[in-house]
Amino acid sequence: MPKALCLISLVASILIVVLFLADAAMGMAGMVDVAPLGYAKPMMNIVFVLLGAAMIYLSWATYREQR
Repeated sequence: MPKALCLISLVASILIVVLFLADAAMGMAGMVDVAPLGYAKPMMNIVFVLLGAAMIYLSWATYREQR
């Protein structure tokens, strides 16, 4: 069960990073109408990408430790 929870958190973290990176990229490119979150504040995008990356690392390290 703990391995499954690590993988679920890994997938969720990857989705968060992809979502906020897409929002930032589309917002900076001028495609605000198509941006997933309507181009949220740039600082919010940066913080969520960094926190998502940290969560990816923590999930991966925990998963590798349980093998």
